[in-house]
Amino acid sequence: MSNDTYFIEGLCAGEKTVMKEIYDQFFTKVKVFVLQNKGSVTDAEDVFHNALIQLYIRLKNRQLVIKSSFEAYLFTTCKNLWRRELNKKRVTKSKVIELEDKETENAFALLEQEQWELYIEKFQLLSENCRKVLTLLFNGTSYDEIVKTFSYSSKVVARQRVFKCKTKLTKLIQEDAKFSKIKKL
Repeated sequence: MSNDTYFIEGLCAGEKTVMKEIYDQFFTKVKVFVLQNKGSVTDAEDVFHNALIQLYIRLKNRQLVIKSSFEAYLFTTCKNLWRRELNKKRVTKSKVIELEDKETENAFALLEQEQWELYIEKFQLLSENCRKVLTLLFNGTSYDEIVKTFSYSSKVVARQRVFKCKTKLTKLIQEDAKFSKIKKL
């Protein structure tokens, strides 16, 4: 049994030893991320706990297919939840306070996760070159660096390649039936 299967089955069964192992193995990475992004240890614990609850609910309600590793999926869920928290804090600072119940908050988190899964699924369908170009771009790499990395003749060529790759990714996403379903929500 792979570690991923072990963690998923243990989480579904609510096994305390597996939950402790998940916490021991993966919490530190989440804590570091939250601390580096204007959060506290308590915030990290809340995000981690909410992510586990969200995963548990998704696993119980429908078959969840994790295409990456359990760790990557859990960490992405935590990052998405923390980004939502930061966005809410930004809104609160501008004196606009919105009250949301936990069910609404969890529904939005689930929607964001489904959007992220669709993006990753379609991103994997791109050519290796497109994936590398877009990864560099999304990580803040300058066009000058992209030109050097891929030995393109100019920044214009790099921009054209980025445009074609983004267009292909957008088309793949929009043609998927899941996109229509997510868009309606």
